[in-house]
Amino acid sequence: MQGANFPIRFVCRLSSLLLCIGLLAVRPVSAQAIWPAKVIADGQPQEYQPVGKAAKQWRICALLPHGKDHYWWGVAWGLSEQAAASGVELGIYEAGGYEFGWKQQQQLQQCRQKQADAYIIAAIHATGLNAEIKALAGEGKPVIDLINGIKSPDVSAHSAVSFADMARLSLQFILQQKANPGRIGWLPGPRGAGWVHDAELAVNQLQQQHKLQWFHGGYGPPDAFHQTSLARSLTEQQPQLDWVLANAVAVRALAQLQARAKGPVPQLVAYYSNPDVVELLREGRIAAAATDSPVLQARIAVDLAIRLLQQLPVPKQIGPSLQMLTPDNLSQYNLQQLLPPDEQWIIRRELLNKETAGNP
Repeated sequence: MQGANFPIRFVCRLSSLLLCIGLLAVRPVSAQAIWPAKVIADGQPQEYQPVGKAAKQWRICALLPHGKDHYWWGVAWGLSEQAAASGVELGIYEAGGYEFGWKQQQQLQQCRQKQADAYIIAAIHATGLNAEIKALAGEGKPVIDLINGIKSPDVSAHSAVSFADMARLSLQFILQQKANPGRIGWLPGPRGAGWVHDAELAVNQLQQQHKLQWFHGGYGPPDAFHQTSLARSLTEQQPQLDWVLANAVAVRALAQLQARAKGPVPQLVAYYSNPDVVELLREGRIAAAATDSPVLQARIAVDLAIRLLQQLPVPKQIGPSLQMLTPDNLSQYNLQQLLPPDEQWIIRRELLNKETAGNP
């Protein structure tokens, strides 16, 4: 069952171990509003238009690291909407967290058993699925790297932006505000994730170049429990911080802690955005946030898979143009590239077995 432009809720028991629950949009969102999209494809700016209806009902498997926050809810929604618009079958799996690399590997094998035609992977670890990806490439199955970054020569195409560029852009925003930005706290996200590794390389380079007063708050999964704990520890141990640059979940946690704080608090910048960050920008409670337009990245990933299956040319690397959002410029940004509809939850959907796909 594909995502649709109308309210729907379904629950389907697929085995004794698997429960598929999909909660789709409660209001329609027009796909036409985001196309053509401004992207950087193999280093060149261009406007991207999807191929339209697929030549056949291809069967695509999408693997996400988790479904704990709105960022991945939006990604799942973007995948589902583009699959529906293109007329392809899509399974959406989430592993439950960055600590469950083994489960993502298991989910990939499950899709292989179901003989998926193509794979879209937001990897938990940058190299954790390299053996499986190499095997898929040997079978002629396209593999699309989505958002997180996969370091494998066997990936067919990357629908991703550089988190190094995202973090660099965010830190440069801080540096542009004052000649001496003062004391800066840093909460990157989960250790071992490719996007965190890339972000840290960029900020470490700028930190050393500008000889910044830099305070690392530690690593942790990007969920409210872990990031709130890290945020509290950082601000208690470093009460004189001027800025905190952080992952989106940590920024939300910091803003909540600041609501109860007495005295001066650091200004907050997120190096990527989610719905909570957008709301904080609307309220003027944070200074800025970079956005990688994750819903748009997800839509492009589906289209890349279709193009590869239909032997059409694709760029090796493609991603939306990066933007720095502030309370002042937020209204100028097309939020359909970033946010799912209101009350949209994570979509989990089993890929149908090949012999039953397309049957009522």
